[in-house]
Amino acid sequence: MIIEILIALLIGCFIGTITGLIPGIHVNLISLIVVSFSVILLKFISPITITVFIVSMAITHTFVDYIPSIFLGAPDEDSFLSILPGHKLLLKGQAYFAIIFTLYGSLSALLIIILFTPIFIFILPKIYPYISRIMPLILILVSGYLILTEKNKKLFALIIFLLAGFLGIVSLNLNLNEPLIPLLTGLFGASNLIISIKQKIKIPNQQIIKLKKIPINKKSIIKSGFAAIIAAPFTAFLPGLGASQAALIGKEVSGDLNQKEFLCLLGAINTVVMGLSFIALYAINKTRTGTAVAISKIIETLSFSNLIIIIVTIIVSGIIAFFITLKISKIIAKNISKFNYSKISIFILIILIIITFYFTGIIGLLIFLVSSFLGITAILLGIKRMHLMGCLLIPTIFFYLFL
Repeated sequence: MIIEILIALLIGCFIGTITGLIPGIHVNLISLIVVSFSVILLKFISPITITVFIVSMAITHTFVDYIPSIFLGAPDEDSFLSILPGHKLLLKGQAYFAIIFTLYGSLSALLIIILFTPIFIFILPKIYPYISRIMPLILILVSGYLILTEKNKKLFALIIFLLAGFLGIVSLNLNLNEPLIPLLTGLFGASNLIISIKQKIKIPNQQIIKLKKIPINKKSIIKSGFAAIIAAPFTAFLPGLGASQAALIGKEVSGDLNQKEFLCLLGAINTVVMGLSFIALYAINKTRTGTAVAISKIIETLSFSNLIIIIVTIIVSGIIAFFITLKISKIIAKNISKFNYSKISIFILIILIIITFYFTGIIGLLIFLVSSFLGITAILLGIKRMHLMGCLLIPTIFFYLFL
């Protein structure tokens, strides 16, 4: 049994690495495929083994997926106010450093998950029934607050948020097999790639130094960790909120964060969201992520022993993922300036189009096109792209209002 679980964990780390590196292939999609074959798989392996595979894959993905996020789709820093911190460092030849800071954030997330587990187990079941009653109000207030954080473009932020919400409602009601693939891929992936292709970005040589020589301020790690702890409750059981939105909330509460601290915070929240979604499944039997949904279909009711195995899997796979991401990011950083960045972006864009068409057909391609245009509009306006998460927040608000 132990050997079986260990093998499942290692395979999960491998598949999570693949999904993390290839934009458009998400762990939710792999989890759905696993669930569809679960009747056959359960004849040979136990439900907890499949669960370990899903958990390790999901956690590994949260570490690795910052590689394409930072190395791909960088717009011109002088032209676009909405450029991401990781892209800024990429254009300065410091993408490897950016990856390191997200990794430190993800590692700190493992401790945060352990910290919040008893809180979720003993307190969340008691307060969640009350929270669920006012969920629409909470989501509206959080969305309004985030829009107000735009200094000079609040109206544009509101328009982008509402348009994304309308697009989300339409996409989720078209009976597509995987409606989130064209929606999110267009808004957050293709839009970046198209901008970088148009501008013909040239990536400078990237600086590579030994991990122990990278300057890490302990106070910065603590500061970003504190911000992640503040943001963790928002991301763990409030549906529709993404890591960037939770990161901004944490940033506002903890005070100004520099680029490296913010990247650390993003890495932490990304892993916290995924890890605590499994804890929330045990505590309140609610699914916050697609992977948690998959596990709920594999195991109807998680036992405490299942929970312990899941927690151990989170910790072990997180440590493995740290070193995997470290190695791969170093290889990419050493070689990315040697390649034609526009051609790489075009190649990735073609892959995204093929994936979208394969899983969602012509209708999905139409959603992909519209969502890409909306994402480009947000970039050109200099609007924080977190407002594009209205594509999930507004449908979620309506769902709770009419539940």
